[in-house]
Amino acid sequence: MSRHSEKSFIKGTSVSVTKFGLGSAPSAGLYTPVSEEECAALFKRVLESGIRYFDTAPLYAHGLGELRVGRGIKSMSDEVVISTKVGRLLREGVNNELDKWPNSDPNIDVYFDSSTDGIMKSLEASLKRLGRDYIEIALIHDAYTWLEEAIDVVFPLLADLRSQGVIKAVGIGMNYCEPSIKIMKNTDLNVALMAGRYTLLDQSAAEELLPLAVEKNVSIVAAGVFNSGILANPVTGAYFDYEPASDEMLNKARKIAAFLKERDISLTSAALQFPLSHPAVTTVLVGIRSITELDANLEAFDQDLPADLWTDLRSAGLIS
Repeated sequence: MSRHSEKSFIKGTSVSVTKFGLGSAPSAGLYTPVSEEECAALFKRVLESGIRYFDTAPLYAHGLGELRVGRGIKSMSDEVVISTKVGRLLREGVNNELDKWPNSDPNIDVYFDSSTDGIMKSLEASLKRLGRDYIEIALIHDAYTWLEEAIDVVFPLLADLRSQGVIKAVGIGMNYCEPSIKIMKNTDLNVALMAGRYTLLDQSAAEELLPLAVEKNVSIVAAGVFNSGILANPVTGAYFDYEPASDEMLNKARKIAAFLKERDISLTSAALQFPLSHPAVTTVLVGIRSITELDANLEAFDQDLPADLWTDLRSAGLIS
């Protein structure tokens, strides 16, 4: 069995996910259109590779991300694990994000609704788009401006659904540590999807979030491992956290890449595998838009790395 198809359990649940999961924003056409044919071919190859964990959200191309996941996994629906997110709903209106989601419907708007009715409507609509009667993992999405509602309203509702067996695991999907820590401290989560906060360039999650996750038995899904692209290719114009990278970040990424090259290790391999070096991290989630990208990432993920690589990087002052 290849490393990418090995499975681990989401802590405190019966849900097992492959160590390599597929994030569905790029295949929904994030910034660059992806045709239905290209997407179908990608999902076919993903399933053939043994990947069995897929993450999506209503936000991704205003529902198209979930539709494409549902169609893509249909032939093996009972064998895969899906996480989707709650907190946003779709409605008829003006789509002001066509530059970000060029494949999305121009007549669908996205809005926040953290009420109990809103969360239930969100889940029901997601299930319909996914073509499923259930999802394994429900994630509270981007609750930065409604933390109290996430803790006092949304989590209790999802926990009740978990106790009924309607969903198997409850979690959060966030980009920043501080609000994630607050939710984690005040709830009984199973999983936290964290984007960009435990990478070769940013280990901020290691300060408090990851130790708290170990203490509270929360599985971490590490997303954004390339920090928006800079760790895939640290060239001038590369992006870091959704914005053009600063000279400081470019120089840091290039130093790490040079250190690895001296040891005949690709930056991609190290970026993909580094998050799993922490005991809190259960799986790495990677957004992919093509078969070419998929094959390259799986090869990099499966490459054997020296056991002391992370220690050496720390000793060189390149990671903390």
